[in-house]
Amino acid sequence: MFTRRDFLKWSSRSAGALGLSQLGLFRLGQALAAESSPPLIWLHGSSCSGCSIAALNAVTPTTVDDLLLNRVSAKYDGLLMAAGAEAAIQAMDLAVQANDGQFILVVEGGVPTAAGGRYCVIGERAGVPITLLDAVKELGPRAARVIAVGTCAAYKGVAGAGANPTGVQPLGDVLAGRTAKPVINVPGCPAPPEQLFQVVVNLLAGGECALDADGRPRTCFPHTVHWTCPRKHLPKAKAFGELGCLVDLGCRGPVTTAMCPKHKWNNGKNWCAAAGHPCIGCATPGFPASPLTPTGSYT
Repeated sequence: MFTRRDFLKWSSRSAGALGLSQLGLFRLGQALAAESSPPLIWLHGSSCSGCSIAALNAVTPTTVDDLLLNRVSAKYDGLLMAAGAEAAIQAMDLAVQANDGQFILVVEGGVPTAAGGRYCVIGERAGVPITLLDAVKELGPRAARVIAVGTCAAYKGVAGAGANPTGVQPLGDVLAGRTAKPVINVPGCPAPPEQLFQVVVNLLAGGECALDADGRPRTCFPHTVHWTCPRKHLPKAKAFGELGCLVDLGCRGPVTTAMCPKHKWNNGKNWCAAAGHPCIGCATPGFPASPLTPTGSYT
């Protein structure tokens, strides 16, 4: 079993990659030694739950259920918790009251704003529906930090593509002016578990996230996909199936900031370009563009 001590040892060995100083490691040890780690509340909006599924598939350095249940005090997650209906909402309310200003709020999926937000209802209080919009506006200002997980939460993504009648908006836009600190965007379709994990560990350690112009942690999204793509030095492919750089086949790697070539997917098994498909730019604010793979070079 991966214990809290193991988790702290791993964090110490990975301090550089995680952006942790010695003070940060000390704070992380204090947080993990406490009876209750900083509470986490995870809300689900307009999405396919793919970000949660990707995180649930992660096995290194620990599984997400182990992280959420044994290292972070997860008080509410409609996908993972056993309680349902009003009992689940009561658990969330009690957690917020007991940890006002201290909990981490995570939102997966876009936030519908049309019709008063009634296109996405997360539960009820005394028979009265609670929309995601209501919950975000209520909990966002009371959270220590807010994380938008996945491109739908960060930039609207697939959930808000085209002429969407539900009025999906990015989490940061909904909370603009309502929170003391900006929303932390961890984009991707789905969000890379490694980047999400890095952000959570940094917050547990009392660290701050330096964000880029698109609200992403700079240490998690330091450069473009093309920068570290193993195909970039190969001759440009003229057709799919050729072993070459895919930039002339619509690859968005040169304009997409993400770490897919390093972390890959399915626990390091594969990623888009390695499978022979151009990067579709799923971590960018403009995703999804149509068509996903237009002909034409980005160089």
